[in-house]
Amino acid sequence: MTRNCYSCQTLHGFRALSYRVTTLLPLKKEHAKALVQAASDGELWNLWYTSIPNEEKVDAYIETALSEKELGRSLPFVVIDNQTQEIIGTTRYCNADCTNHRVEIGYTWYAKRYQRTAVNTECKYLLLTHAFENLSAIAVQFCTHWHNQTSRNAIARLGAKQDGVIRNHQKMPNGSYRDTVVFSIIESEWLAVKASLTFKLQLPS
Repeated sequence: MTRNCYSCQTLHGFRALSYRVTTLLPLKKEHAKALVQAASDGELWNLWYTSIPNEEKVDAYIETALSEKELGRSLPFVVIDNQTQEIIGTTRYCNADCTNHRVEIGYTWYAKRYQRTAVNTECKYLLLTHAFENLSAIAVQFCTHWHNQTSRNAIARLGAKQDGVIRNHQKMPNGSYRDTVVFSIIESEWLAVKASLTFKLQLPS
């Protein structure tokens, strides 16, 4: 494992990942208020093609994430702005397949003022590095709604390749059906993707 790119430390059984702009800390129940405050920047819960909690739904949102963690399928984080020490969003490993060494990165969102900044690139760099270099992942997957063009573009910019589209994959709360666009980065591609992300962030190699 290369340790000069980011720092890792065990925190209550989780992993905390940190670099210049952001720190990823394990999600806890007491983060509910701060997550709602972050989501209020842009009123992100009004986005129809994704699921971002408001004050009424945040407790259930966190409980589901922590339940998935207990089952060994998820590892949820809050995203911290290193400069302000404020919670600015969340992300997680999810749908973990330990037998086949595959994992998904999802449930990612940030307060509006942090979108289209270095935050997402750095968070994904930390998570991808940990997945491939610590967890021995052979593939990391990303999934998003067909209509979430911002997310699709962001995933492609990471260097992930589109695997396909799952039609009528999920039923949305408004009764519509979600077509899910699936992307992935595989183990043999990681060094090239890492070099690209390193260049984008101007990290030391």
